[in-house]
Amino acid sequence: MTARNSHETQKGYLISGRVQGVGFRHWTTRNARELGLRGTVRNRADGRVELHVAGPRDDVETLEGRLDEGPRAARVRDVESMESDRDLPDDFRVVR
Repeated sequence: MTARNSHETQKGYLISGRVQGVGFRHWTTRNARELGLRGTVRNRADGRVELHVAGPRDDVETLEGRLDEGPRAARVRDVESMESDRDLPDDFRVVR
């Protein structure tokens, strides 16, 4: 994991279901920023949303718990957790 300090954790997620075209990336960005997390979120060509996030473990886990719901129009079928060692930005942003 590429974490800034020993108090930070980094994780990745693949979210599947009806998660594109429903505001999922912007919903994720709003929630991540509210929690003070940094990272990226993007749509994948296979229809899933890919998320990489870093911050205090409790806050990352809070966001993880929210991913099952997503925005109102989303229908999340699965949230797959994975290791993440990406170089992440100092803020949270949508990437292509």
